[in-house]
Amino acid sequence: MTVRTTAEPPAAAPLLDLQALVVAVRRRRRLWCAMALLGLLAGAAVAALMPPPPTAVTTVLVLHQEDQPNDPGTLIRTDAALLRTTLIAGRALRSLGSPEKPEDFMAEYGGTGLTNNLLHITVTGDSDAAAVARAGALADAFVADHVRRIRQAANAEAKGLLDQRDRMRDELAQVNKAIGDGPPQSGPQASAAMESLFARRAELTSRITDFGRRASEAGIGTPRIVAGTQIVDAPRAVRHSLPRTAATNAGIGLVLGLVLGLSVAAVSTVVADRPVLRREIAAHLGASVIAELPGRPAGRWRRRRTRAAHERLITSLARTVRGSDRPVSLLELGCARGAGAIALDLARALAAEGPVVVVDGLPGGGLAGRRPKPGDPAVVSGEEAAAGSRQERRIGVGSVAPGTAWTDLRYLGTRTVLVVRAGHGSAAWLHTVARHLADQRVPVIGVVLIDPDPRDRTDGALWDGPGTATPGRNEPPAGRNEPPAGRNGTDRGRTERLPSWAARVTDSDQEAR
Repeated sequence: MTVRTTAEPPAAAPLLDLQALVVAVRRRRRLWCAMALLGLLAGAAVAALMPPPPTAVTTVLVLHQEDQPNDPGTLIRTDAALLRTTLIAGRALRSLGSPEKPEDFMAEYGGTGLTNNLLHITVTGDSDAAAVARAGALADAFVADHVRRIRQAANAEAKGLLDQRDRMRDELAQVNKAIGDGPPQSGPQASAAMESLFARRAELTSRITDFGRRASEAGIGTPRIVAGTQIVDAPRAVRHSLPRTAATNAGIGLVLGLVLGLSVAAVSTVVADRPVLRREIAAHLGASVIAELPGRPAGRWRRRRTRAAHERLITSLARTVRGSDRPVSLLELGCARGAGAIALDLARALAAEGPVVVVDGLPGGGLAGRRPKPGDPAVVSGEEAAAGSRQERRIGVGSVAPGTAWTDLRYLGTRTVLVVRAGHGSAAWLHTVARHLADQRVPVIGVVLIDPDPRDRTDGALWDGPGTATPGRNEPPAGRNEPPAGRNGTDRGRTERLPSWAARVTDSDQEAR
């Protein structure tokens, strides 16, 4: 069967990869869990260290002359605003005999409209008794002021109606006088004038009666409103439960801390641009992910899994080193201890076939300063390796972290395996590593991913189509001088086979191991 491969333009990268964002935020669960825990503790501490002041509440039934069934609450909101005035506060303080300023007292109480006619008053004080006394004085002052305003409005309305009635009476008296005097002469015109006077007297009499009735109604409605405006819930102290308050504040702090932690993790992830998915790391480094090692195993079962994965990796690397006539190095990014351990275990696996030396190129000599165990391979520095025997197999271990001497990497090995911790390096630095390794003609066999996300199902294998292979990535250019490669200085011109685990790719979106 013939497989035809066509080169397609790469798809445009999304502005924000939600999958990578979710994975990166989940990997930073220690941050947002710690912030959520901090918020919970802060909320509980606030409840314990800053208890609410003594508080008293009371409820007042307020009736209005303009009450309507469809009132949207404008009248009760007006009453709540009137409650917070210096007039009401000053009268309440005078009844209590307190020298406190009304402006200061206004900051310690408030009113809320429960319904169109119910006003809920909350007052704080130095003690429960003081708060209850303040609430009672404030409610009494408000009721007295409301009743005063209702009576003033009713009296003003009644006075206006009675003044109008008195003016009508004066005019009626003049009409009656004109009728009593009678016209000086008789005739049609005199009869019409008398009829006009009688009609005017009837109209004035009707209007006088109407104004009197309306004035009486204005006075009759006021007692009902005055009697109905009263305190319906006597002032009482509010009992605070410390456990309940602490639980409520802790819950609020937990939610706020969690939201803040998730926001900080998401923003820092986007800003830092540190790839965590297999496909991203493989694409930025230009090499497939050939193996994975979990980080920080917890539990016996996970430790067994980690040990088994480590043994499989050592076996695969040993097979690759045996099948290559050029030295292989391990270059780490964010996992110096892990790369050193892999290098030592690989040297132990190859020790049965001949002398093996581990060339330590890690910053600070990470392997050279360790305490050797019986049977461990020799660990030498780069200078000692240059002066040593060429018959021994060498396994280099170094770093591609910022500050790396790139020209020295080729002397650790002309082929390399990158040991990278997921989420450690930024995308720009991964590109820098790939570019410098290509400039030094050090082909990358593959990437060993440390501490990958367990829920990552992206494919870490790269597919090279026509025109996508980078010249010089797999083989060094002819005629270029290279450092010694194999144990016996064998010819580098022969073709090397790829390791089986580097060439195997899954046919689904599952991980390629």
